[in-house]
Amino acid sequence: MYFASRVAAGQKLAEAVAKKYQARSEQCAVVALSDGGVMVGAQIALRLGCVLTMLMSEAIELPREPDAIAGITQDGSFSYNQTYSPGEIEDLVTEYHSLIEQEKMNKLQDMHRLLGRGGLIRKDLLRDHIIILVSDGLSNGFSLDIATEFFKPLKIKRLIVATPLASVQAVDRMHIIADEIFCLSVIEDYITTDHYYDTQDVPKHEMVVKTINQIVGHWQTTS
Repeated sequence: MYFASRVAAGQKLAEAVAKKYQARSEQCAVVALSDGGVMVGAQIALRLGCVLTMLMSEAIELPREPDAIAGITQDGSFSYNQTYSPGEIEDLVTEYHSLIEQEKMNKLQDMHRLLGRGGLIRKDLLRDHIIILVSDGLSNGFSLDIATEFFKPLKIKRLIVATPLASVQAVDRMHIIADEIFCLSVIEDYITTDHYYDTQDVPKHEMVVKTINQIVGHWQTTS
């Protein structure tokens, strides 16, 4: 399935989510997993009348490895990439321990520099909410694993994953970690996320972060 834009895809996804959650009294929070996820998630947040925020994360890559070994979120939550076997992870960590630790520090500093003061998600404001994780496309389940690590300490009501499109591998991972899934299209031979959108309607990263910071700041002062 192809979409005219991320906004258009978000509107279709919002319609599906709203059928079940618009009339419910539980509090929801839309948490985007990327800049493109913000464009999709904004449509769901508008439809449900709930907050929109973003969980920033960075991949940690190693020399000569095709996939990232791990990922870290803006609060330091850390997860290894489950596409690697436990044995492969153990070998890579043994060989690159110092590099991984240095990259963790570098990625955190980069995210904090971009976010500025007060830009982090406040976990206490997400507690007891229905969390809707939103992506514009999932080629694998790596970003979901990182997000799951972030939410582990929290008491939340339900974890929902909503995405316009996902690979078979990502859907398999969703079934493991999510209480409910909203996915408009499952793609067997996933190319790239941009490939499935006619218009690339994602603003610059700095603008997305600035907008999300303003939304979160307003939410914190009114909660």
